[in-house]
Amino acid sequence: MIEISNIKKNYQNFRLECSLNIAPGRITGIIGANGAGKSTLFKAILGLINLDEGQIKIFGKDSRKLDVHDKEKLGVVLAESGFSEYLKVKALVPILKNMYPDFDKDMFLNKCNNFNIPLNKMIKDLSTGTKAKLKVIVAISHNAEILILDEPTAGLDVITRNEVLDIIRTYMEEEMRTVIISSHISSDLENLCDDIYMINDGKIILHEDMYKLLDLYGVIKANEEQYENLKSDTNYKNIILCCEKEKYGYKCITNDRKYIVDNYPEIVIEKGNIDELIMVLVKGEKI
Repeated sequence: MIEISNIKKNYQNFRLECSLNIAPGRITGIIGANGAGKSTLFKAILGLINLDEGQIKIFGKDSRKLDVHDKEKLGVVLAESGFSEYLKVKALVPILKNMYPDFDKDMFLNKCNNFNIPLNKMIKDLSTGTKAKLKVIVAISHNAEILILDEPTAGLDVITRNEVLDIIRTYMEEEMRTVIISSHISSDLENLCDDIYMINDGKIILHEDMYKLLDLYGVIKANEEQYENLKSDTNYKNIILCCEKEKYGYKCITNDRKYIVDNYPEIVIEKGNIDELIMVLVKGEKI
């Protein structure tokens, strides 16, 4: 659905250099710290910046050659984008109807009602959370085939974040729809995504199916002696992704937690979460 092949974009103090494949019918997460390159990647996908090298294909076409009909099939939420703050919510209905032939007025109004978005208020008077919900509802209101969501839950409280994620889950009830979503809040993506890319300093450092990441990966905490025993294992390079030296010894990421538990019962290994995996992958030494 979206093929990103060896793209490069150079700035004075930053370089984006990556390849991704966003499969149809799935929710793909892009996770990384602020400044890791998530927003730059999304701008590249949408053609908002010119690439130095590489190619992006959407619907099998060069993204620079998408026609109006192709673009109508994209639903987009960017942090700095949106309608005039001085419009009332209900004023978006005729605007969206003119912009998108497939705009579903009834669905838009029902979603606004279900998620407590007042139609008669100006957008500027809405809370941050209500504005976030409105942006996502607008993005799904015209039967888009692909949702591109850059940090849609940033700055929201837990309840509002869950409401935004519920809107996305409902959107995915239709077959062959696709979502690419970025966040630095790992818990959001753990419960939402089918697969995940981790980005750091403009480069992809890991791509994995979410169920594998949560079920198979783990964080090893070993002292010097335990680490040396582990390092002598013939499978070491296959089961250890990276290691970080710490005061007590080593912290390592494994993609085969069961192997460690079965063969090294004396070593502490934790299931870990995405945040901890990112920290070690970013700071640790790659194997």
